Amino acid sequence: MKLHRTPHASTCDRDISSREFWAKPFDERDETFRWLRENAPVSWHPPLEHPAVPASVHGEAGFWALTLAEDITFASRNHELFSSELGLPYLPPRAAGAPLMAPTILELDPPRHTEYRKVLSSAFTPKAVALLTEKIEQRAEQIVDRVVGGGTFDFVAEVSSKLPMLTVADLVGVPEDKVTSFAEAGNNLAALEDPETLSRLPAGVTPQEWAGRQVAYLMETGIELAEARRAHPEDDIVTRLVTADIGGRQLSNEDIGTMMILLSVAGNDTTKQTTSHTVVNLARHPQQRDWLLDDFDGRIMGSIEEFVRHATPVMMFARTATRDTTIQGTEITAGDKIGLFYCSGNRDSTVFSEPETFDLTRPVSGHVGFGGGGVHFCLGNGVAKAQLRALFRQILTKLPHIDVGEPEALSGGGMNGIKRLPVTVS
Repeated sequence: MKLHRTPHASTCDRDISSREFWAKPFDERDETFRWLRENAPVSWHPPLEHPAVPASVHGEAGFWALTLAEDITFASRNHELFSSELGLPYLPPRAAGAPLMAPTILELDPPRHTEYRKVLSSAFTPKAVALLTEKIEQRAEQIVDRVVGGGTFDFVAEVSSKLPMLTVADLVGVPEDKVTSFAEAGNNLAALEDPETLSRLPAGVTPQEWAGRQVAYLMETGIELAEARRAHPEDDIVTRLVTADIGGRQLSNEDIGTMMILLSVAGNDTTKQTTSHTVVNLARHPQQRDWLLDDFDGRIMGSIEEFVRHATPVMMFARTATRDTTIQGTEITAGDKIGLFYCSGNRDSTVFSEPETFDLTRPVSGHVGFGGGGVHFCLGNGVAKAQLRALFRQILTKLPHIDVGEPEALSGGGMNGIKRLPVTVS
């Protein structure tokens, strides 16, 4: 079955497809999503505008937007009905008929997804995360120590962006001398739709070509690591991948290179953006900061759930309906694209009291910041939490006085990102 390419009749007049809409601040966008949650929780929209893939190229019909946490969770937990493999799980359109790389676990359904996840999950067990935690804490301390008494600087560049990519490098074994360029390639991919990024592309280079260069570098890094681990195995993810048996075959270099692309993006931006947003939130709500500091060890893990819910760094993903079905009384056709709007689900007032409020005392409940559950629930959530715990222990104790300026938002794409965050540390 293929993606259904016949548009449905529009069900509302609210725009969530234009680049202009996604350039607005989060709170302004949520006014639209609030209206949808209350009046049209499942609604049909034209495809997202994409600077690198115009409508004449992708040929997509549009998508159904799921805006309630309940429906996002339902679709996430029913992979037989809502597929990640058919049509791919990305809401921004892809060029029709474009050659695809080897799929990652994001782009697979069981049983193939189960085989890949089993191999990767060995690196994310509680025991494995505990062993990695000591390294995470050492790196967090080094990162924050560098900016103690550092005056005015960009918090994203000097703190938020450092630990995630160092942790990914530790997980997969990227050599220290390649970590910076590895991180840059991942960041370039994540920011590809931002107007500033597009304006700074080298002369004569299209967005597609620029993306291709980043992908090629990450693939090359993964292939180099795969070949090295085949010759000299170590205790890391790449060694597990090169020695794995997936459906009766070993993974190719391309398979492993593609997995490197996934890890460089998925393992980077979620933690980075949650860190940046939370620094802003704690500065704006000092009573919350004080409450957390009063019992950091006892309160940090519950607080991290609120860090992630309120920041919602990953705003959207997609699924494809495998058969005709109904959600909230709306008829969905087999092959229709379904948009899972985590940014809306995490502001759902039927689940969260005063959802726009940053409240660390909020009871832990069903946020969808790591996905809505099911087979694609974030595999690295334990590592992300270990990083956030380590970083904020250092930030709150060693940087007690941070004057936070106005965050500069990343525009476009599926990330609720902060490009730059000026701070002054005294």
